[in-house]
Amino acid sequence: MSVELDYITKQTHENPTAVVIWLHGLGADGHDFESIIPALKLPSECAIRFIFPHAPVRTVTVSGGVLMRAWYDIEEVTLERKVDMANVEESMLQVNELIEEQIKQGIPSRRILLAGFSQGGAIAYQLGLFCKYKLAGIMALSTYLVTPKSIPNAAECLNGDTPILIHHGSEDPVVPLELGEKAKTILTEKGFQVNSKVYAMPHAVCPEQINDISTWLQKHLP
Repeated sequence: MSVELDYITKQTHENPTAVVIWLHGLGADGHDFESIIPALKLPSECAIRFIFPHAPVRTVTVSGGVLMRAWYDIEEVTLERKVDMANVEESMLQVNELIEEQIKQGIPSRRILLAGFSQGGAIAYQLGLFCKYKLAGIMALSTYLVTPKSIPNAAECLNGDTPILIHHGSEDPVVPLELGEKAKTILTEKGFQVNSKVYAMPHAVCPEQINDISTWLQKHLP
């Protein structure tokens, strides 16, 4: 049994009808994207519960074995990104438990959207593409596919027609744009519904992007 994740909950309405589970990047925590909620400027009728989980604390090889919050260990920083798949699978189980918790609280899975930045985006991809629940969307920010060779065709995937948003920075020194473009190409060729955009920014988010995220959320969680 996986350890339950601690998380922060923020709501735009006292009676939310949709949920966004937003996963932070390496070394950050659930507070990292809290401030994005007012920046999204969502209309009052957009009743969303935002859940920001804290990744477990573990040693990260590429950081010299330092303990930090991480969804998985990164063993080599190459374009292929050698990662600890046991960690990835554990994180998928933990986030899946959050999905199931929301379903028990009355939110249909089709009203639950997975979002993630960097490492968190890699988990959002992996869980969304192999999930047993039909989701509202997958938002992948400045991230990559950890198992690009095993991604199924959309026709074979429960979330094959689920909208996928891919954003990346053209000047990203941490996760090269090439990895974001590779994910976009693979998913598009396999028939997934991909919407992508590149911004003139490093490994971060920018105001123009936040506006685009707001528009996308309102479209897919009306």
